[in-house]
Amino acid sequence: MPYVDSAAAILQAWYSGNEVGNAIADVVFGKVNPSGKLPISLPRRIEDIGPAAFNIRSENGKIRYAEDLFVGYKNYTRTGVRPLFPFGFGLSYSTFSVSDLKVSAPVGKDASSFSVELSVNVANTSALAGSEVIQAYITLPSTSKLTQPGQQLKAFAKVKNLNPGETASAVLVLSKYSVSYWDDRHNYWVAEEGEYTVEVGTSSADLPLKGTFVVDKPFTWSGL
Repeated sequence: MPYVDSAAAILQAWYSGNEVGNAIADVVFGKVNPSGKLPISLPRRIEDIGPAAFNIRSENGKIRYAEDLFVGYKNYTRTGVRPLFPFGFGLSYSTFSVSDLKVSAPVGKDASSFSVELSVNVANTSALAGSEVIQAYITLPSTSKLTQPGQQLKAFAKVKNLNPGETASAVLVLSKYSVSYWDDRHNYWVAEEGEYTVEVGTSSADLPLKGTFVVDKPFTWSGL
């Protein structure tokens, strides 16, 4: 985006159908306060997207996905490269602050019952009512047997129509999917024992709150 520094605002509307013109007008003229978030990272340079930048064609009928597990925002987290706009980013006409992260102890010792509850206070610090999406990213234990990307998005929740000066609690629930990875040698999902790190904020690059929880006993599972 060579124009990014000269534009007063950038509105990403995607493919919104027949009413896209009216929808954009509602946002531009303030009838609607936007609260969307990017489902991708937007790079500053093509080289910043990592190995995928150099694997953009078919060779002998195959395309190499050399980035492996480090797709998208996981590559930026790994390399420390700052994207133009990070995964999960999105502004509105309101501003918000997050505080007081609470992480419950895990409930359940197996895949069928495992859960961890997160709660965080969200405050509208502006003069206009608005909504914000709170995002929770998990890093698996440093003792994991396999290489894992850090800060993986595992839960999110929207706090809707928060009035100026109002504070509400956002509750996010982690499940077996939040702590597991696929073991292709044994063909099942694995949740390892150890300390898991939780980081919470409003995008993959804005995670001011941090906590931890411990899985005392590993477990495995198959299917859904």
